[in-house]
Amino acid sequence: MDNDKSYKEYLANITTLIFDVDGVLTDGTITVTTDGEMLRTMNIKDGFALKTAVDAGFNVCIISGGSNEGVRKRLAGLGIKDIYLGAHNKIEQLNDYMNKHNISKPQMLYMGDDIPDYPVMKLVGLPCCPQDAAPEIKAISKYVSHKNGGKGAVRDVIEQVLKVQGKWNGNFDAKYD
Repeated sequence: MDNDKSYKEYLANITTLIFDVDGVLTDGTITVTTDGEMLRTMNIKDGFALKTAVDAGFNVCIISGGSNEGVRKRLAGLGIKDIYLGAHNKIEQLNDYMNKHNISKPQMLYMGDDIPDYPVMKLVGLPCCPQDAAPEIKAISKYVSHKNGGKGAVRDVIEQVLKVQGKWNGNFDAKYD
């Protein structure tokens, strides 16, 4: 990787936003009910940014080792069509997604937070992570958000990509009047 280049130089080429779930879209904690159900909390601002990216025509993909169907429903409700859950070899899902949509590696941003994300992050144009990511992930990230996972890191990076490409500052007044 070319670490002399600022991460901002990569933002204009990004067409595809890929995110892990646990530790990125959530704070990495789970609540386990007496029935064994595992509950997660997601940030509504991250959700708004994801929907804004989908509406702006970006490819948005989720690749997660977790397999919670509530997570799938939440993300599908934001308009995300490519959701890979139960992904234990994330490279396989990444390659499938790239081939399906004819995407090249420099066009992809991936935000992960822990060791299972490492191999995939080495393959994309702009590897990113939340502030509270594992040290090994921070070391290979071209951008480390000032926000923690589940606390706006996804919103932070999406907003930066959309702003650089002139797709964030749309006419929100017209949309929400």
